[in-house]
Amino acid sequence: MAETLLASETVDLIVLERNGFVESRHRGSAVVVDATGGVLGALGDPGVLVYPRSSLKPFQALASMQSGVPLRGAQVALACASHVGSIEHTEVVQSMLAKAGLSESDLLCPAAWPADEQTRTERIRAGLGKSALCFNCSGKHAAFLWACKEKGWDTKTYLSAEHPLQKRVIEVIEEYAGEPISHLGVDGCGAPVPVISLAGLARAGSKLAQAPGNKHADARAATIATAMLDYPWAVQGHGKPNSVVMEDLGVIAKLGAEGVLVLAAPCGIAVAVKMSDGSGRGSDLLALTLLANAGAISTTELADTLAKLTHPVLGGGIQVGSVRLAKPVMDLLDA
Repeated sequence: MAETLLASETVDLIVLERNGFVESRHRGSAVVVDATGGVLGALGDPGVLVYPRSSLKPFQALASMQSGVPLRGAQVALACASHVGSIEHTEVVQSMLAKAGLSESDLLCPAAWPADEQTRTERIRAGLGKSALCFNCSGKHAAFLWACKEKGWDTKTYLSAEHPLQKRVIEVIEEYAGEPISHLGVDGCGAPVPVISLAGLARAGSKLAQAPGNKHADARAATIATAMLDYPWAVQGHGKPNSVVMEDLGVIAKLGAEGVLVLAAPCGIAVAVKMSDGSGRGSDLLALTLLANAGAISTTELADTLAKLTHPVLGGGIQVGSVRLAKPVMDLLDA
């Protein structure tokens, strides 16, 4: 059976310390690549196989755009989003469906409550229930459907691995990761999700981040990278980690379920992280620190952004500890 992250392929990445006692450890692997895709540094095995999950959304969006979808502005960012289901988000998704001559009923992603607390409360007060529009992947699905309409492809089977759109998605991912797909599963939203190496995910992020300054890059990839940075709120939500990183640092940030995160700077330096326990705790601290260590962001920028993203460990409302980098990470930074 195919599998990810054996214990021998991981190291301690993050620890939670409470009153001078390490209460929890998060193990995993991380890799830093340069603008050519070469490995600058690694923790654990950079070749470990992972489901990148939603960190692949920019490349799924690229496949939709290559199939003729004329996404513009915030629509591009929503096609790449793991959004919180705010009214802002769902209005953009509805605009995409309307352009395709479709509606919410055509979405094949599950119905969900908004992750945004205010929007969820408003829906409940209005007597409204779950909605596919509020599912965090609805922008990606709207772009999929629009692509089908542009190409005359079947809209009822757009999530099938044999659908021409999903075959195009695989081609895009293989091109940007620089490796063949070794395994194919089904993501939480119902779309096919491939397995690639952690280093392959970092390489893909690096190529995407460099696209706006590369005259040889696909112009649609450049549009995606630019739109994610121009509309960071659309990619996750106001004040959310991915959106804060993009707004503050101009670094593409895309999380994936089960402890996956990729950050990629315009210079081409990129970091990919996979936590073996599926937790995202400390991933931003780790990835941003590795970016700064590689020279992609300054230490001042690092400190300012981490101040917005990190939270103290509390006991009775008083700080008694912190989430911090584990010893293997510190050893790499000191090397």
